[in-house]
Amino acid sequence: MKKTLSRWLQDIWYKDPFIGVWLSPFSFFFIDFVKFRKFLYRIGVFKSYRLPVPVIIVGNITVGGTGKTPLLIWLAERLKAEGYTPGIISRGYGGQAKDWPQWVDANSRAEQVGDEAVLIARQTGCPMAVGALRVDAGKLLLERAACNVILSDDGLQHYALKRDIEIAVIDGERRFGNSFCLPAGPLREPIERLQSVDFIVVNGEKYEDNELSMHIAGNTAINLVTGEQKPLQEFSATACHALAGIGNPERFFKLLAAAGLTCETHSFPDHHQFQVDDISFSVVTTDAQSPMPVLMTEKDAVKCLDFAGIEHWYVPVKAVPEAGFSAQLLSLLSEKIGHLNHSHSSLKKKSHEN
Repeated sequence: MKKTLSRWLQDIWYKDPFIGVWLSPFSFFFIDFVKFRKFLYRIGVFKSYRLPVPVIIVGNITVGGTGKTPLLIWLAERLKAEGYTPGIISRGYGGQAKDWPQWVDANSRAEQVGDEAVLIARQTGCPMAVGALRVDAGKLLLERAACNVILSDDGLQHYALKRDIEIAVIDGERRFGNSFCLPAGPLREPIERLQSVDFIVVNGEKYEDNELSMHIAGNTAINLVTGEQKPLQEFSATACHALAGIGNPERFFKLLAAAGLTCETHSFPDHHQFQVDDISFSVVTTDAQSPMPVLMTEKDAVKCLDFAGIEHWYVPVKAVPEAGFSAQLLSLLSEKIGHLNHSHSSLKKKSHEN
């Protein structure tokens, strides 16, 4: 049911030019709700909290995947290379833990804390905490780790957490779909929200002067059972299955096709909780003892480790932003840190005077 609903909505938002128009009156109610909610934060009815270290949000204004998680992983590695000690917070979407916030490390279970959280923790090695209330996740993070900057995976619309830098990631292929807000279109906020962010990063080709581009690269497959690594091109000589339970499965399938692979593709909803039947396919190779390879994203792989077979491989990817983005971001972060230090010094001075 969820799979069918997801595909139906994707068709409305990105393909069908008519149904979205019929649903557009409902999006006006959604926009009014979004604006009223922001107004309540602005006048203090809803409280926003500042953590004692700079907070960088890496999010989007559309429903579904845009490539923000690979960009966040790249950013964590870049900050570490510059001498920072980053920590990461996220919602933990799909996690079934009874108590929140939750600490996340490389050994955490995806069903408890969410697939993206486990993927991020494994790739970055950074301290990480998750929870729907990101302020609480941030507090847990700072209690247990000596972080001097916090990266938030998603949370552009989570105004309870004050932020110092906002990065909005756009899918360069699908952009904003029909440009309607939910439920008529894929937008969580109106497009003009992008005017207030610090950086707009496009996963693909950029169209505006204020946008920065990046691309997603991946050329290796890793076996889920043995850990063996192979160049992706080695799979081009045989037919394969490919599956993806991410926001835009077609992007993963195109990456495989660009490497010369011929795959029978299987799309699942974002954050799909895979079962063994979802990744098991009939053997059609000439060697009956050699099942057809099944390739998946790393985000999906963290949920399939317990029941994967020798035929299952995942393809890790990384974000490659355009030259210049790193310098711009680091410069702005340094500026923000200077402002925070000045504010803290002023508060201490007033406290002593009183």
